[in-house]
Amino acid sequence: MTQFQRQVCFWALTTLVWITFGAPAEAIIARTLILSKQDVADLVRIEQHLNNNRTVQARILQVASDGSYAEGMLHIQRPGRMRLEYDPPKPTIVIADGINLIYVDRELDQATAILLKFTPADLILRTNISFSSDDILVTGFSRSPGVIRVSIVHAKDPLEGRIMLVFSDKPLELRKWVVTDTQGVKTTVSLLGPEFGIKLDPRLFNYEMHDSFEENN
Repeated sequence: MTQFQRQVCFWALTTLVWITFGAPAEAIIARTLILSKQDVADLVRIEQHLNNNRTVQARILQVASDGSYAEGMLHIQRPGRMRLEYDPPKPTIVIADGINLIYVDRELDQATAILLKFTPADLILRTNISFSSDDILVTGFSRSPGVIRVSIVHAKDPLEGRIMLVFSDKPLELRKWVVTDTQGVKTTVSLLGPEFGIKLDPRLFNYEMHDSFEENN
């Protein structure tokens, strides 16, 4: 697997670790970091924004810390569906079809599938979203004029990597995320012209290259 493929797999699976079912947002305070009332209010606003928008479509710019980059198109439709398609010459598509998360290499005419429920992507693609879960630790929160940043790790394995989510404020919208892997390599994914709450063609989330693929579960 190339470094680009590793980056794709890492952020496609772990950038989506940020949210899952749970109790009210206040429940995370005691086991993560001290947050002000305004911080908690902003976390609740972020949850509401995400839950009120079941779909998102955006161009993406992905930049790695080594300077490599790729562009593409991202579609998300909760519950359970996502499509990330990179622009040529990258031959890569990542699809969540409601059951599997499928990594497609069109150049090699190969695909690998993992059951979605066994991947972190399942957390963001669930019906309801909350920051307060036993699966998630909020490790950082900051606010600057017009920008809110939230850093999280997976509670069960906080050393596997971390993600910082970056939101614009007024209006509140997800704008980018920065994933840091176990080796300290950072990958930044920026959403360009995101559209929330729009109708998406369900065929985007169908895997159609061929009838069979390698399964890992």
